[in-house]
Amino acid sequence: KPLARIVDHAVAAVEPERMGYGPVPAINKLLKKTGKSLDDIQLFEVNEAFAAQYLACEKGLGLNRDITNVNGSGVALGHPVGCTGARITTSLIYEMKRRGLKNGIASLCVGGGMGKAVLIENI
Repeated sequence: KPLARIVDHAVAAVEPERMGYGPVPAINKLLKKTGKSLDDIQLFEVNEAFAAQYLACEKGLGLNRDITNVNGSGVALGHPVGCTGARITTSLIYEMKRRGLKNGIASLCVGGGMGKAVLIENI
């Protein structure tokens, strides 16, 4: 039985020199695409490739720390290159279930300045 469903996703990019900041335009693009605002999203899992990278994304988006990376992220849990997207999406889904939340966004940076974001809905 499915635990959640993918509502929509977005990919965006910044200049390669700004590697790590890709989640900011990716999340903004996803929100615009789905007609949602940050306030509509109940939980965020944004990969933390390294602390300064995450903090730049947090500031760029205005994320609420109370609902973002609530169990830690890449620095605390590990950044298994090649499966980070699966790890953050799985963490998001199980935490949404545990809290009884309706939705959440998982996002990560990708080498070269890209970013990916996916809106997940609890079933």
